[in-house]
Amino acid sequence: MANREALRELQTRLAARLQEAKTGAASASWLAVEAAGERYLLPLSQAGEIFPLAAPQVVPYTQRWFLGVCNLRGALFGVVDVGSFISDSGPIQRADMTRDEARLVAFNPVLDINCVLLVDRLAGLRGTQTFTSSSQAPAGSPDYFGSRYTDSDGQGWQEINLQLLSQQPRFLSISV
Repeated sequence: MANREALRELQTRLAARLQEAKTGAASASWLAVEAAGERYLLPLSQAGEIFPLAAPQVVPYTQRWFLGVCNLRGALFGVVDVGSFISDSGPIQRADMTRDEARLVAFNPVLDINCVLLVDRLAGLRGTQTFTSSSQAPAGSPDYFGSRYTDSDGQGWQEINLQLLSQQPRFLSISV
């Protein structure tokens, strides 16, 4: 029970800080998430609302990384397992404990795409001051990969440009 309350408090704080960041009151630039064992940075200007994990309605004859659709606040959203999409693998099996931390991150409404990304865990907000170094995306990376950042613990974080991701033909082609 305490874990659920702690998660709710974290989500509330993140939502408040997200709103502050969008209005320019905070220095954070990214929403940090983890998916399929990798760490990603989603630009706050391109990310939208964060939802608790909801079971999607499966849609037949779609790509393995497209988990289906779900109703969130009265709107229909496609659900993409972002870790599975990037690694081009099937849906990732999650333990119950991991499922409790999983969230759905919507695209900013300005991007005009009713889609949410399934992430395994929210890792907070990050700004440039959080990182010790940065480099270009590795050679051969998808177009939507931005810079790669390294934090003080030596962990790498890959920036994902959600606007470019939302325009990728592969991302838009969910049918098999």
